[in-house]
Amino acid sequence: MLKGFTRPRRVVITGMGCVTPLGIGRESFWNALVAGQSGVRRIEAFDPSGFAVQIAAEVPSFDWEAQLNPKDRKHVPRTVPLALAAAREALEDARLFPQDMSLDERRAFGVELGTGGGGLAFTEQQYEYWYVGPTHKASVYTIPSSTHGGLSSELSMAFGLRGLSHIVSTGCTSSTDAIAYASQHIALGRQDLMLAGGVDAPIAPGILAGFNLMTVLTNEWNDEPQRASRPFSRNRSGMVLGEGSWIYVLEELQQAKARGAAIYAEITGYGATCDAYHRVRLAEDGDEPARAMRVALHDAGLEAKDIDYVNLHGTSTLLNDRIETSALKLAFDGHAARIPMSATKSQIGHPQGASGAAGLGAALCAMHTNKIPPTINLEEPDPDCDLDYVPNEAREANVRTALCNCIGFGSKNSALVVQRLVES
Repeated sequence: MLKGFTRPRRVVITGMGCVTPLGIGRESFWNALVAGQSGVRRIEAFDPSGFAVQIAAEVPSFDWEAQLNPKDRKHVPRTVPLALAAAREALEDARLFPQDMSLDERRAFGVELGTGGGGLAFTEQQYEYWYVGPTHKASVYTIPSSTHGGLSSELSMAFGLRGLSHIVSTGCTSSTDAIAYASQHIALGRQDLMLAGGVDAPIAPGILAGFNLMTVLTNEWNDEPQRASRPFSRNRSGMVLGEGSWIYVLEELQQAKARGAAIYAEITGYGATCDAYHRVRLAEDGDEPARAMRVALHDAGLEAKDIDYVNLHGTSTLLNDRIETSALKLAFDGHAARIPMSATKSQIGHPQGASGAAGLGAALCAMHTNKIPPTINLEEPDPDCDLDYVPNEAREANVRTALCNCIGFGSKNSALVVQRLVES
């Protein structure tokens, strides 16, 4: 049985902020996406010489000091300034200035972020300081800054937002779930405004080694990093770690219209399921990812034929890409072959819990540039992956409706539907 979520109030996206391996700011992100650029390069955060995997998709030339007091830099994980930068851009884009809001308005303004690793890299760093560093001193804030919940608190404190302040951590589906939950809070009248999205920064020695133990990272492209992430290709050999933050302002439709806000899209559908199968692997039948997409369509009041674009999870791992393809065929019946789809991770690597928020950014890009971003490095498709993945070059298209698909560790599946605003 398909079951959607009742939405008494309509929810729209009025602001967008991006800090990504393709550049900082939504325009840089969009332009690089449609140009088919890659953000994968040799790791700069530490010396990767002793590692089998020496590449990742890092945010280039990021200025910590522009986002927080320099004395706080040693006390917070990298995820905090990444999220602050994206949130500031989103608020400016939405023409919202919390410092000018009343107390009641700020009490109706919440934060809901998704993250997979949260402060895990920070914890690793602090242990190194304590056990290896010459001073054997760690930050006094090691514990609160290592927990996931500190991320949303940092945003709430930075902008004086008194509404709910939550973190969702469901692996790779984290930010999709966070955006959906944020929209439901607004739809049900619990909040009027939300900062929602995702952030992750997992590029640290221990994390890299841990992922490599699972044999999910490619180690074949250290000399050609920009070719490394190749979803749906016959010769794909694993994913590439990525980082970044994509944050949005969500708002009740009538309020947005009353203040003359520019509206990117309306959030209309969400579905989530679990394979209940394995810690990291997907069930090979693809039934539950397909059901998550069907629930999202049902929630949006749409049919498979109504979708103009699908942003794919597309990790570039052998099993995931094949199963996702099967799930898409199940979800969209005979329509899957005609829907253009693309895998943003071919360009930005895998930013873990921020994946869904990144995919939403690509979908909004498609809606507002009339171009579908490509799946790059798709030179020879896997015969088992035979859908239209928009290979290598962006494609002109009129995208009115889009579905963003996410699949996570622990057999979790989430899908989000967004549409250009249609007045009833």
